[in-house]
Amino acid sequence: MEELAFSVADLARVRFAVSPMWEAGPSYRLLARGRAHPVHQAWIDDVRPRVDAAGLAEGRLAELIPAAGYVPDFLNPAPAGANPTLADELAAIRATPTAQVHRDLERLARQEGGLSPRARRLHVDPVAELPLLTAEIEVYWELALAPYWARIRAVLDADVFHRARLVAEHGAGHVLNDLHASVAWDDTALRLARRPGSLPRHAAGPGLLLIPSVFTGPDLFTRSAPPDPPQLAYPARGAGTLWDARPVSGFTALAAVLGRARAQLLAELGTPASTTEIAQRTGLSASGVSQHLTALRDAGLVSTHRAGRRVLYARTSAAEALLDAAAGTTLAE
Repeated sequence: MEELAFSVADLARVRFAVSPMWEAGPSYRLLARGRAHPVHQAWIDDVRPRVDAAGLAEGRLAELIPAAGYVPDFLNPAPAGANPTLADELAAIRATPTAQVHRDLERLARQEGGLSPRARRLHVDPVAELPLLTAEIEVYWELALAPYWARIRAVLDADVFHRARLVAEHGAGHVLNDLHASVAWDDTALRLARRPGSLPRHAAGPGLLLIPSVFTGPDLFTRSAPPDPPQLAYPARGAGTLWDARPVSGFTALAAVLGRARAQLLAELGTPASTTEIAQRTGLSASGVSQHLTALRDAGLVSTHRAGRRVLYARTSAAEALLDAAAGTTLAE
């Protein structure tokens, strides 16, 4: 049983954040394990061919994110605000002090029985190697997460909203006690059962960062790298239904505004797809699909993501909100 003590000042500094890197690292590990998954299998089946084709299964991330155990702390920099962008976090990774890179990689070496060649080069020259690492993370993000980010982000935001409301209604202690089955709060300390590492307050920064994640699975993860506040990444509420097919209701109302073809394309983009794939699904011509997607992209309803020679189209958060609003209007009628 590990314990993280709290002063009044620490409790006042408890905050939530949504972190792109807390999705990137755990999702990469999930892909690397190469086995079936009860929640994320549809995502794995869709993403793995693109990641493998880009050579990312044997890249720098593969050498830093083992199938189990410790991942270098510098891959999860403390979010400066509630909603850092991937660019913000990659900049923080590139700015990691050399001493921390050395410390984290030496811990990884102890766990793995040594470092791989590229990890050794990172240890020798972090200033030169960290930009190469973050460039690879950007490629992975574009292939594996960016096309799905609107859907993932909706789950993360809903979790934070739910817990913020609980803080307002019942206080921070209630929320800390409700995070995970292995976490218990007793008004002075947070106790974490079955933790492989330690999280003592004297070796951690002030406060606590609570970070929901859809890819951490049922487990709880911690990061403690002073002077940053300790981080606690926990399974987000609703992650189990993340990839469930959403029935698109309110189609008639949406078609009256956008036109039938464009409304149909938005409905089809529950899963990111290329122009050719969408044309095959809908029976529309490829040229017609391309024109409609361009119009939807210009309106901020569709985003594009390059995957090798293919361009994938995905619904944006604005499109998700529009579909939800159309569905709500239909229900109200």
